[in-house]
Amino acid sequence: MSATDLRLAALTDWVTRELAHDVQSVEVASADASFRRYFRVRLRAGASLIVMDAPPAQEDIGPYLHVGALLSQTGVHVPAVHAVDRERGFVLLEDLGTLSYLSALQDAGRADALYGEALGALATLQVRGGELQHELAPYDEAALRRELVLMPEWFCARHLQRPVSDTEAELFETSFRFLIEEALQQPQVFVHRDYHSRNLMVLPAQGPGIIDFQDALAGPVGYDLASIFKDCYIRWPRERVEAWVLAHRQALLAQGARTLAGANDTEFLRWFDLVSVQRHIKILGIFARLWWRDGKSGYLADLPLTVEYLQDSTRRYAELGALGEWLQREVAPQLGAAHARALAGRP
Repeated sequence: MSATDLRLAALTDWVTRELAHDVQSVEVASADASFRRYFRVRLRAGASLIVMDAPPAQEDIGPYLHVGALLSQTGVHVPAVHAVDRERGFVLLEDLGTLSYLSALQDAGRADALYGEALGALATLQVRGGELQHELAPYDEAALRRELVLMPEWFCARHLQRPVSDTEAELFETSFRFLIEEALQQPQVFVHRDYHSRNLMVLPAQGPGIIDFQDALAGPVGYDLASIFKDCYIRWPRERVEAWVLAHRQALLAQGARTLAGANDTEFLRWFDLVSVQRHIKILGIFARLWWRDGKSGYLADLPLTVEYLQDSTRRYAELGALGEWLQREVAPQLGAAHARALAGRP
């Protein structure tokens, strides 16, 4: 029996024998970009629960439990924790259902209502989370840089299969330094870090349900806005995006959080755009690494939209003009061939 099957047998025994639930079935619910897996436990009485399987050798459930408790204090809806086995890496959770924002937003007519709820939760998190963010690690220069340098290593050298030249290394360093300085100058808030359509669940009430929050940090106010409105899995016209982002600014002002809202709309949009560049550079590296290191090909299809976001943002700000030209010249023309080569299994 494989290690995976052994863990499934162990978590099933944990729920049925040790926690004494009358289980009808245990089925795969989802997996994410880490080693974590999630199983849906259907009970004979009709209810369902979720079990997180986080192998201790690869995953520490401590951050998930810590951040989840903090988020609960702010009033946003995260899965309730029913039981924990820290030694084996099992967590029994409230089931938030199967309807993600990504699925629901295929009906574009629902966008304003769904994003309205998501922005309401985000404003709550950013305002009420101000008293709790000191319990999070900072999204500081070291963390920002650690993410940015994934792109030259995994996206350029491995995925595009072109070593970074000295000229490109200098361009990257100049651009990275600028992006880091801009991120650190923004007001710092409680940042989910992956506040997007796959991690927001549609609920009958008290929505959205928020998942996959264990990597939260104290960081730039524009970051979670960039996650949701420059989402790598779904795209909206710039006009709608700006309207949603500026509606969030007004919500912050209405709650008295003037320091988080910036001096004007232009500054707030600049925060949103520039931190999105940092995020998408990181994502190019992470999505490429998920294939070349971890064998997960599903994220490769999301690279083109990520590059498009970067091209759009770099065109808007003169400080990033040279980076935008590099993307247009060296990345966009090669992306399709790199994708096909990766899926064909060629080095």
